[in-house]
Amino acid sequence: MTTVATQISIAQALTAVAPEGLPFRFTAYDGSAAGPEDSPVHMHLATERGLSYVLTAPGDLGLVRAYVQGDLEITGVHPGNPYALMRMMLNQLHFERPTPSEALRIVRGLGWSHLKPPPPPPQEHLPKWRRTFEGLRHSRTRDKAAIHHHYDVSNTFYEYVLGPSMTYTCAVYPTADASLEEAQHEKYDLVARKLDLRPGQRLLDVGCGWGGMVRHAAREYGVRALGVTLSSAQAEWATEAIKREGLEDLAEVRFLDYRDVSERDFDAISSIGLTEHIGVRNYPSYFAFLLDRLKPGGRLLNHTITRPDNRFRSTGAFIDRYIFPDGELIGSGRIIAEAQDAGFEVRHEENLREHYALTLAGWSANLESHWDEAVAEVGYPTAKVWGLYLAACRVGFERNNTQLHQILAVKLDNDADAHFPLRPTWGS
Repeated sequence: MTTVATQISIAQALTAVAPEGLPFRFTAYDGSAAGPEDSPVHMHLATERGLSYVLTAPGDLGLVRAYVQGDLEITGVHPGNPYALMRMMLNQLHFERPTPSEALRIVRGLGWSHLKPPPPPPQEHLPKWRRTFEGLRHSRTRDKAAIHHHYDVSNTFYEYVLGPSMTYTCAVYPTADASLEEAQHEKYDLVARKLDLRPGQRLLDVGCGWGGMVRHAAREYGVRALGVTLSSAQAEWATEAIKREGLEDLAEVRFLDYRDVSERDFDAISSIGLTEHIGVRNYPSYFAFLLDRLKPGGRLLNHTITRPDNRFRSTGAFIDRYIFPDGELIGSGRIIAEAQDAGFEVRHEENLREHYALTLAGWSANLESHWDEAVAEVGYPTAKVWGLYLAACRVGFERNNTQLHQILAVKLDNDADAHFPLRPTWGS
């Protein structure tokens, strides 16, 4: 403690790596401060443990650890919707990597004792190298564990965040002032129109979540729909929803790996938010499997988060440890190429990036308005993680760090007939 106060202050260390200044007010337990005094957003590093988190895991992971554990306090924004802070940090805060000598000076000035890593918060998943006990990356057992980490948090919690549609994928806003529920209905209907669903057809929805697409296809189009998910909680909720809506004769959701679907000759397949969990190396087998399950002339609609480029890189530490373990993103060009190489003919694709920013804004608003109930359901630290995650992702889509692409492909028949009209029929 003495060395922190007399050699270099925490605020001095922070401004040394952020030479353009801070867009918010920062204070620390050693009494130091930086940033505009009149900023409505205030970040306070309250404990030495928080400093140790930041120093031993530079970047977003250390900050998140301190925030989740309560060592980093933030005021001026709601913990369920810290969008204003995320915009400041991602748009206005610029860090510079210190030189080795500067880094040594900072660490020495703050105290060597802070280089002992504190235990990570219980909400944090294991690092990738320690997940081998769950199996190889994207093996069936490890995929199941990753899905359980994120999707089996609590169905009640997801109801608070997602709203009545219980849909955890990008909505499609027919107008800028449409509600989240209207936009989610439009998304499902756009998928159905692109697939040209008709009464009596058979739809397979892989990674079906809480069964939103399955129920929409059955209810609105008279389609016999099968959905599969690796989340037992999702499957249970979806099955009850199917019963409530009286759709048992048309709709079914199974707790099942999509690779274990034995039925074939589906008229259409929808994959809405699954590709992010597949693993780029597994794209050839993924698309080959889906092609094999379609009848000639059948259509695939692949809806997935993408990069704005086709250079592979892992997700950030925060997303990997707290949100989507083993998740992988790549550009739409790579996805289209893999679908084509598997034998699909790609007929249409579109980017819905702005729609996902609006969707995330809706989820953040839901979490903020149901904050007390959400905290009671999953605990304050987990609820804070979700507030941070939704707000940060919203800024990511606004900044074009991430995109959302729908890719429509067909399985040609033996005569290379795509069973496709000369012009698209699904409208906007």
